[in-house]
Amino acid sequence: PNTYLALLLPPDSEKTPGYWNEGARRSLELALALQPAAQRAKNIILFMGDGMGLPTMSAARIYKGQLAGGSGEESVLAMETFPHVALAKVSGVALGVALLPLPETPLIPACFQTYTIDRQVPDSAGTGTAYLCGVKANAKTLGLSGAAIYGKCRTSFGNEVDSILHRARLAGKSVGIVTTTRVQHASPGAAYAHSASRSWYADANMPKEALRDGCKDIAYQLVHNTDINVILGGGRMYMTPKWTLDPEYPEDPAQNGTRKDGVDLIAEWLSAKQGARYVWDKKGLDAVEDDSVSHLMGLFEPKDMKYELNRNASTDPSIVEMTEKAIRILRRNPNGFFLFVEDDIPHAGGRIDHGHHSGRAKQALMEAVMLDRAVARAGELTSPSDTLTVVTADHSHVFTFGGNTLRGNSILGLAPKKAKDKRAYTSILYGNGPGYSIRDGARPAASLPAAEDKDYRQQAAVPLESETHSGEDVVVLAQGPMAHLFHGVQEQHYIAHAMAYAACIEPYATEPGCGTARRVSHGTQCSPQPLLALLALCLAAHMVGG
Repeated sequence: PNTYLALLLPPDSEKTPGYWNEGARRSLELALALQPAAQRAKNIILFMGDGMGLPTMSAARIYKGQLAGGSGEESVLAMETFPHVALAKVSGVALGVALLPLPETPLIPACFQTYTIDRQVPDSAGTGTAYLCGVKANAKTLGLSGAAIYGKCRTSFGNEVDSILHRARLAGKSVGIVTTTRVQHASPGAAYAHSASRSWYADANMPKEALRDGCKDIAYQLVHNTDINVILGGGRMYMTPKWTLDPEYPEDPAQNGTRKDGVDLIAEWLSAKQGARYVWDKKGLDAVEDDSVSHLMGLFEPKDMKYELNRNASTDPSIVEMTEKAIRILRRNPNGFFLFVEDDIPHAGGRIDHGHHSGRAKQALMEAVMLDRAVARAGELTSPSDTLTVVTADHSHVFTFGGNTLRGNSILGLAPKKAKDKRAYTSILYGNGPGYSIRDGARPAASLPAAEDKDYRQQAAVPLESETHSGEDVVVLAQGPMAHLFHGVQEQHYIAHAMAYAACIEPYATEPGCGTARRVSHGTQCSPQPLLALLALCLAAHMVGG
């Protein structure tokens, strides 16, 4: 409400108590009118900002407002308009099961922990397995339970866990993946692959022992494990035989195909899907008629897609454009759809994540703004009456902003006062990373306009080749059917369970209100009955003070 008032009233209105009182009253009225949407979801869209921790979201909000010509602080992200908010824990102690709330549970913020079984601060593979497959796992493993050991092929057999995307497809829904990284990357890979290493992109990236033991690379599994209707992102080189020229960079041998088995996975995928299309640039994507294809694969770069600030808008689609195309194709299914959309907030995963890893805050913030634009566009193409939309992050980064900056200060600008070393510093800083620098025995002073360049590296306290993830909780925002299930402080794997419950997907296909939803085989997913029984025991113990 305050945002809308700010558009109508002069800035001086903020100095009056009435401005804030009226804004709070309107927010209260909205809160009092909020009712749980208890019907089941036909569609689910999961937006995942790789590395989009709370500091990144806050900074992106300001950056969005400043891009629009405002001071920034009063801006609101589209995802922040969602009525239900939770946090996911990235570090802590797991209870070991996901407990769905009783209907009378109060609608309170939720917190989700993102740690993995073996790490306090997680990676994108372990977290992807949690929020997509519903179980905590070991770092750097994909679609496997904690019994699997990183890099040990044989430990993966019998320890596979299926994602909600896979189970949604078996339930008759259309499914899709949109990512600004390579489609074989850790986050999207958790939606379809079972791999003892997140780095086994193609057979050329696998050790001989793993190949000998019968493990398959992630690109191979993309084509063979799950019937995915829409696949949009990067990662061409892992799909074609070694020395295959890249269609966009035929003069650059570093972009050639890498497969040693001689298999053209793109051709194999096309031949196996009636009505399938493959495209590799924006022109091809734009030419695809939404009602003419049942399956669409678009691979727009040999590896990861380019940062938004580096993107050639005439040749490469944006995350907004890819999301729209995916929804228009998937929503034709009368049974509904499941769509996973990832933007890496720049480091080396989604582009948000990749930006942070490289210490380039402007790149990261622009990716976060673009993810929010995709959220907004998805909201225009769907209805909250039948579509559950969830926005979250897999982990955060050692990224912060502060320095007692004044209202309206550029989020990429300088703090108003110099540091103790009498040198200027930027509001945004990193705890570690490549931005660490000592020249002539001292920290170099930050300056404008250099600090606002897209490739400027904000200073870091500790020298590292790549900035690291951080372990604080991440936010979860939700709207639509059963969005109220996202509440309280939760483990990250709860996200997959809440989404499955909302859409009557296994293991919750026979819950009340699910009609005749089909049961499917789903690996080692647990059934809801033990969970509900454990919940009853917990409540009983609480009532007797246990």
